[in-house]
Amino acid sequence: MELSTTREDHLIAWLTALAVAIHLIEAALPSPLPGVKPGLANVITIVVLMRFGWRTAAWVSLLRVLVSGLLLGTFLSPTFALSLGGALCSVAILWLALQLGRGGFGPVGYSVLAALAHMTGQFGIAYTLFIPHPGLLHLLPVLLTLALLFGTTSGILARSMLKGFDNA
Repeated sequence: MELSTTREDHLIAWLTALAVAIHLIEAALPSPLPGVKPGLANVITIVVLMRFGWRTAAWVSLLRVLVSGLLLGTFLSPTFALSLGGALCSVAILWLALQLGRGGFGPVGYSVLAALAHMTGQFGIAYTLFIPHPGLLHLLPVLLTLALLFGTTSGILARSMLKGFDNA
């Protein structure tokens, strides 16, 4: 039995592979704070959300985390748990935003929401499972500020990428 694929299927597969590649590159970059990365792979999630909908964006996001975890050797490690927890919170907030906002956010708004949710999810897992110390709470404002900055940057990049798709 042969599976038939569409041009759209190929584009989604290509975008998923691109998200994995970006994630792998970011993993190799040094970080000023442990675990803090720009999250540029989320640009792809936002592009997929805007072009193909939430369900496909959720698949791309979760596949990125799974495949990257396997390729980096972090699968089922604390790093993987943080990444997966952040991704799950991110796709959950995107779903909620789509339900409540009726498409009124745009790529920058969705990206900021996703980045803040991602950081909040990672922080919650870190606090609950790994470092249940009240001192960790002092990092939360800094981490959320960075998430806001990185989310805005990713949203601007996603908006530019979407314009490129529209012009192609």
